[in-house]
Amino acid sequence: MITKQTTTRRGRPPKIARDSQDTKAELLRSGLELLTKQGFTSSGIDSILKKVGVPKGSFYHYFDSKEAFGREVINNYASYFEKKLNTHLLNTAYKPLERLANFVNDAKLGMAQYQFERGCLIGNLEQEVTLLPVSFRTQLAAVLSDWQSQVATCLEEALNNGDICKTANCTVLSELFWIGWEGAVSRARLVQDTKPLDIFFNHFINSLSK
Repeated sequence: MITKQTTTRRGRPPKIARDSQDTKAELLRSGLELLTKQGFTSSGIDSILKKVGVPKGSFYHYFDSKEAFGREVINNYASYFEKKLNTHLLNTAYKPLERLANFVNDAKLGMAQYQFERGCLIGNLEQEVTLLPVSFRTQLAAVLSDWQSQVATCLEEALNNGDICKTANCTVLSELFWIGWEGAVSRARLVQDTKPLDIFFNHFINSLSK
């Protein structure tokens, strides 16, 4: 009996239908990567689409506008960063100030991993706020307020443990932390070194005992 031999067709593999949620997630990931490098105003939709490999029409299927896209990117980043903060600041295996130091060390490793090309999305957008849609202001302020609350809670625990000055205002200190931190991140990107992060954090910690 002669059997028919099957042959494998050469060339590109057959295209697999892309799930709509996967496509949206990829667009958001690509946007996040670009915005942490370049900011919002310098990031074009075409660059994001090219990286994901979808036509321009697909973008407007998922997002009404670039502004709507930006708001979702901010939400995604805020959720991601909140989990990172919780991982460190809620880890009771360490003392409160050690938890804060662990967050700083993690951030230093992350910046070095990406060769200082990526910064903090929220910090980047703060620097170009006058060029951003008005709707971003409230959103960015709310994200920073959440982050400040998390640091304030950690500092309050340190206060109750007697690890910092008993007259410390943890709410004010947490806001001071983020104001200084975002500036240190920007300087670290400029000089391609984590030294500004160390300078800021060491000064911040030393000030807590005064």
